[in-house]
Amino acid sequence: MKQLDAYISRLIEETCGTWGIVIEDLDEDKRWEWNTQESFLAESIIKVPVMAAAFAAVEKKQFHLHDYVCLKKEDMVGGTGVLQHLTPGVQLTIYDLITLMIIQSDNTATNIVIDLVGMECIQETLEELGMEKSQFHRKMMIYPVHIESKNVITADDASTLLKKLATGTFRSRHACEQMIQILKKQQICNGLSSMLPSHQANLIGSPPGWEFASKSGWDDDRQHDIGILYTGQRTFTISALSKGGNSLQAKQALGKIGLVVFEYAISKK
Repeated sequence: MKQLDAYISRLIEETCGTWGIVIEDLDEDKRWEWNTQESFLAESIIKVPVMAAAFAAVEKKQFHLHDYVCLKKEDMVGGTGVLQHLTPGVQLTIYDLITLMIIQSDNTATNIVIDLVGMECIQETLEELGMEKSQFHRKMMIYPVHIESKNVITADDASTLLKKLATGTFRSRHACEQMIQILKKQQICNGLSSMLPSHQANLIGSPPGWEFASKSGWDDDRQHDIGILYTGQRTFTISALSKGGNSLQAKQALGKIGLVVFEYAISKK
């Protein structure tokens, strides 16, 4: 990965803020890393292990993905997502709630899923995934005065999570495939995939030149994006977390990281 090293190292050194990055070539078992153990507020990246906890609960027969849940007024919170704008009483399947939690980063959907799964189960799932430095303590957009701890993650833990999903080694291959299919439907694509070539160049009916199963997270001075990049027969995981910098500059840096990894991947076909 020497081609990546010089470019990304220089890019991060020229970009404001603190970064944690892991890039893994799953086919050749190679890895590039930067500041992997730095702790970051997880923001919406935490929704990926929440999804994993939900699929673990399904395997334990705690509920079924096709079970319906009624949207209640007291469930609605602000921030991202469409559910806060819908009429209370609407019923959605648990699978639909998980999908909205990931592809729109819907906070209301996330909190409903958290209540279904249980906060203790989510922390246990982090441990099962091997996310040793990550912690889950609270729901989205709710700040209980008795809970001072926050949801945190490291780039190394995020990479471990992605590798488990990509290799089908969390719970079952079928569960991992289902989660990856949801991540591939991501609608918030202003980070790692923002500079990748358009899919529209492909002929009708032909497979896309690349796919990216991803989840981002952000706040005032934090911009995170993690995902699994599929191009041809190649599979890479990218985990990029940032804090203390300019949001626009960080998004641009994420896009450049995604592009250089893509170009490296296609050069290795």
